Amino acid sequence: MFTIYSMTHATILITITIYVLLFFSLKRHPLYPFHAAGMFVQELFTSRKYRLHLLGCVVILFFNKIEITLENNMKHHNDFTPFIYGLEGNFVAIFQKLFENGVLTSVLTFFYVVIFPCLMIASLAIYTFQKDFKLFYTVCYALMINYMIAIPFYLFFPVTEVHAFNPNVRFLMLDAFPTFENDYRPLSDLDNCFPSLHTSISVTMAMIALRCKNGFWKRFAPISAAVIIFSIFYLGVHWLTDMAGGMLLGLFASRLALRLAEGRTIFAGSRAELKEQNVDG
Repeated sequence: MFTIYSMTHATILITITIYVLLFFSLKRHPLYPFHAAGMFVQELFTSRKYRLHLLGCVVILFFNKIEITLENNMKHHNDFTPFIYGLEGNFVAIFQKLFENGVLTSVLTFFYVVIFPCLMIASLAIYTFQKDFKLFYTVCYALMINYMIAIPFYLFFPVTEVHAFNPNVRFLMLDAFPTFENDYRPLSDLDNCFPSLHTSISVTMAMIALRCKNGFWKRFAPISAAVIIFSIFYLGVHWLTDMAGGMLLGLFASRLALRLAEGRTIFAGSRAELKEQNVDG
């Protein structure tokens, strides 16, 4: 069975996977992934707008880290997990037992730990290489929106991961990534569950990919998003409610981010649509 032995091992796998994804996305030329990296560095040093958007993503990730510290220092800590369990019961436990398989555990752990960050990084590289800066900025806005909306929920609406609450659910992640709790857990608290960012960001990347001209990426991103959503139940991480919240957040973030990248807002877009309807009428 495939095993991830440490976060260093995971990082190496992420790097290799990004190269492979760029190879298949960028005309299957072995040097094009390096060209994409070079263009990324070039834009970073020559374009102030490009640099500021990337900085915005880094800042929001920093705030996500601060959220974990703030939450751990909060004196009054509510727990909404029993409420979620009352709504769903043993859905995840039944789902997990229905599909449990050693090979599937390895594949889905790979998607959850490796493919998930690759979707974000490869998206930025592909859109930079193709000079589709509208989609590049859309990804940046979308990531910021996802975290800006999710972080308050993690602070004030904490929901514990399924495996830690329901004894009928196994945390299958540990079968393929034994050091997960020590290596990966610092990136996300045990009760940072609703909404599911693995769901929302995967859906966001898929929705944006559907607008690009890259045939491989247009197919790969949505398929990966579907597999990642499957994995959050199978591995025993998220509740069905988390997925539903993540889906809504992903759809909203991708739509709003696209409008921002086009220099519009939802309200401006709505006014324009109403004006067009009145003219047609």
